Amino acid sequence: MYKHISVLLEESISYLNIKKDGIYVDATLGGGGHSFEILKRLESGHLYAFDQDDYAITKAIKKLDALNKNYTIIKSNFVNLKDKLSNLGINKVDGVLYDLGVSSFQFDIPDRGFSYKYDAPLDMRMNQSNDLTAEIIVNEYSFHEIMNILRKYGDENFAKQIARNIEKDRLEKRIKTTFELVAIIKKSMPQKVLSKKGHPAKKTFQALRIAVNDELRVFEDSLYQALELLNKDGRVVVITFHSLEDRLAKNIMREKTTIDYPINIPVMPDIKPEYELLHRKVILPSALELENNNRAHSAKLRAIKKT
Repeated sequence: MYKHISVLLEESISYLNIKKDGIYVDATLGGGGHSFEILKRLESGHLYAFDQDDYAITKAIKKLDALNKNYTIIKSNFVNLKDKLSNLGINKVDGVLYDLGVSSFQFDIPDRGFSYKYDAPLDMRMNQSNDLTAEIIVNEYSFHEIMNILRKYGDENFAKQIARNIEKDRLEKRIKTTFELVAIIKKSMPQKVLSKKGHPAKKTFQALRIAVNDELRVFEDSLYQALELLNKDGRVVVITFHSLEDRLAKNIMREKTTIDYPINIPVMPDIKPEYELLHRKVILPSALELENNNRAHSAKLRAIKKT
């Protein structure tokens, strides 16, 4: 019922440059599409896959068990990358893959509350054992906190109006469902904006999801860990779905592949950076993939290797 189509699959596997005896990490197991392709290419190697969603793990196990290969699923947020791998005796790896954002089935299961297309509880938790939900943010955070979340994580032009209307409506009754929030968002925007292409709630839902799951902080922390874990010639591949994630990946990779020399040094020492970008321009989905998978439209891929 809930179909997951992996984005930029061929490109990500190609940039990982998988060795048959290598140690690899899929930091975002999801539906298991990328993990499946990594496992197919391993012989004596091993795959470690992270996910904090019980439903995703159950679905992925069914897919991966068909290969009868060496893999270990770690039920945890990828911010715990180094600690969880260290506990298993793994201190170096040959590749790490991040496929960020929300899995297709998380969007498509109404009860998860990720989508503005279904009337559901305002949840949005990737890890359902966590306490913070979108409902708590919407009903208990201050006007200024909500406005700042919508601006920072959603780049929402009408953040002030939406936050103010949320503040007003929750005085009468608690805002509990996605459609109740969508109604507030729509009444916060002028008709000329509502008549434009695209759903008016998209940016607000993205912003709340990022805040609920602390996505940017944990990704930044995890990416630094992944780069430290790499063996020589090991690679990190990152697939992002919005500009905030992509900017983080771009800046960290640029930082790791650049040496800043002091201005007054007369002769530049022959020092090379420890990491190297694997492509000059960001990798985008092909026209064929865009035609077959609508969710690929905002995807971008970046890749780096340790020299």
